[in-house]
Amino acid sequence: MLMHPDLMLTLVNERHRELVAESERAHVLRSARWARRARRSPAVRGRPTGTLASCEPSAAVPAR
Repeated sequence: MLMHPDLMLTLVNERHRELVAESERAHVLRSARWARRARRSPAVRGRPTGTLASCEPSAAVPAR
């Protein structure tokens, strides 16, 4: 099947625009995930990671 050069150029340009748009969407989603993860409180060593609270207070209690 023979294609006209202008038609082939149009198809190539459309495909290129689709790839660029897909890449931009992926970049926006990645940035949104990164920003959302950065807004969460950072992990602190010693803090319980589960949903249950610890029995002891996390702050140091002065000696009596």
